[in-house]
Amino acid sequence: MDVTTMTPESAALSPVAERLKAKLSDRSAWIGVVGLGYVGLPLAVEFGAAGFRTLGIDLNAERVRALNAGKNYIQDVPDEALARVARAGVFRASDRFDDAAEADVVFICVPTPVNPNKDPDTSYIRSAAEALAPHLHEGQLIILKSTTYPGTTEELVRPILDEAARELGLTLGKDYFLAFSPERIDPGNAQFTTANTPVVVGGVTEACTDVAALAMGQVVAQVHRVTSPKVAEMEKLLENIFRSVNIALVNELARLCDRVGGISMWEVVEAAATKPFGYMPFYPGPGLGGHCIPIDPYYLSWMARKYDFETNFITLSARVNEEMPHYVVDAVMQAVAAQPVRLREAKVLILGAAFKKNVDDTRHSPTLKLMELLGAAGFDAVDYSDPFVPSLAVSIGGQALRRESVPLTPETVRAYDVVVLVTDHADYPYEMIAREAKWIVDTRNAFAHVREPSATIRVLGGGHF
Repeated sequence: MDVTTMTPESAALSPVAERLKAKLSDRSAWIGVVGLGYVGLPLAVEFGAAGFRTLGIDLNAERVRALNAGKNYIQDVPDEALARVARAGVFRASDRFDDAAEADVVFICVPTPVNPNKDPDTSYIRSAAEALAPHLHEGQLIILKSTTYPGTTEELVRPILDEAARELGLTLGKDYFLAFSPERIDPGNAQFTTANTPVVVGGVTEACTDVAALAMGQVVAQVHRVTSPKVAEMEKLLENIFRSVNIALVNELARLCDRVGGISMWEVVEAAATKPFGYMPFYPGPGLGGHCIPIDPYYLSWMARKYDFETNFITLSARVNEEMPHYVVDAVMQAVAAQPVRLREAKVLILGAAFKKNVDDTRHSPTLKLMELLGAAGFDAVDYSDPFVPSLAVSIGGQALRRESVPLTPETVRAYDVVVLVTDHADYPYEMIAREAKWIVDTRNAFAHVREPSATIRVLGGGHF
């Protein structure tokens, strides 16, 4: 364990903090994890595998039943890893916050979406804190992991816990502890997991940071301490907005390459990536997906407005990325116009419902927006095929529908007028698709290595070939 420090020597700790550190060090501490999704479940399994008695809390009773039976629903958690900790009795799930009274450390791993006005929706964090407050006890550490705006830990969570603490005569930093440590989950990444991805920790007090860093260090190889939760909260936003801004740059240049003609943005990026310093490759696409990158710019811009500051550059980048599904729809309509078929009678097949390749995660997937926009544009027949996503809840024409993934066969491909490649899963039969399709709109340059395709292929940022 490599735990970096803020100062050469940690401040003197209270006897309560020392007892909590001792329980963490000998692994007798109880661990609680609120929210058993893509962040919470991998974390809970890691603590269980490390020998800690671990309680997962989730209000979804079906999830709780599945987990207690050792049944997994998160792709990044190996089935056997979950089954092993469940069989050993070191992990159990519950839908009752009352059980959190047993926990010495509680992680809050709940969603942080935006509302229709793109303002932060922190109701899940508030609800979790309010549900935990009645069970706060001496020696307990609360760590918020949900991505949010700077100030959430101290301005939203702390007042709720402080009110409960006053009734018990507990003092923050002495008798109980509060910190923020952002999640760094990358779905489908087999190289960097919960265990080997460094994490950042910022406590409300130095003692809070000290115990929180030790807690995280039980399952994470490297922990980097910062001086406050606000620094840790801003750091997480920087990570994701960095990606948003750079993706927006290449998306805008891809559209310019389409306009100019004769320039492939994909070839441009490949050439630029030969520079061994001062450059990092990013690639164009049909829009952003996942929980963080499409959301985080709006968390920061909302906070900035409270200080009479406009994040113009960041907000513009988010808008550029949000325009990409509309740009793809325009490409589909151009493909239909080039064929002897009326738009309303044209059939469109979208390849990929997950937001990134080789995973089953559909959160904010560009496909959801594409299907909605194609329906609004007048397309009656819009289907999808994804080996990782057997069914998908979509909104088409204002109606909430559930669509099933269609089998990807030569007969299926031939039945559609336009095939739109959104998610470049490795298992797709690209040669067959390029041979059987009429038109392909390729948003990932996935067909670049197909020799002599029969289909007409338009590559986003690369024109036709």
